[in-house]
Amino acid sequence: MKLTFREMVPDDAAAVEKVEKACFAMPWSRESFWREAANENTLYLLALDEETPAEEQVIGYVGCWISFEEAQITNVAVSPDYRGKHVGTEMMAELIQRVKEKGVTALTLEVRPSNDPALALYKNFGFKEAGRRPRYYQDNGEDAIIMWNTKI
Repeated sequence: MKLTFREMVPDDAAAVEKVEKACFAMPWSRESFWREAANENTLYLLALDEETPAEEQVIGYVGCWISFEEAQITNVAVSPDYRGKHVGTEMMAELIQRVKEKGVTALTLEVRPSNDPALALYKNFGFKEAGRRPRYYQDNGEDAIIMWNTKI
């Protein structure tokens, strides 16, 4: 695997949707990703495996909404075939570096309490639990843990 990153553009929506459907019970639509990529207040990074055919290169993505010095991470996904290979770790590090360059000093996100790999990833990057959103996830009514990192 040769991992590289680049910002998502609207034409990437179909490839991102494919990863999204492989990862989530209630996936966002292709149109949603197209809108996010076209929004000047977002940053979506694609993780690419340069050693695969062009139509299969998108193996993960991470996105956030940026509002002044804060950013809310909206999506983090890694294709099932690439999990456990540190793609998520490298992707988060790249996102943090890029938002810092845009003046962001704090990041927030929501995560399922049952998602142990994601919780470990976020804690590794200095995120701390700040609260809960009861019954946040529509597919099963699971709460969301609100996490913040105010020292990026």
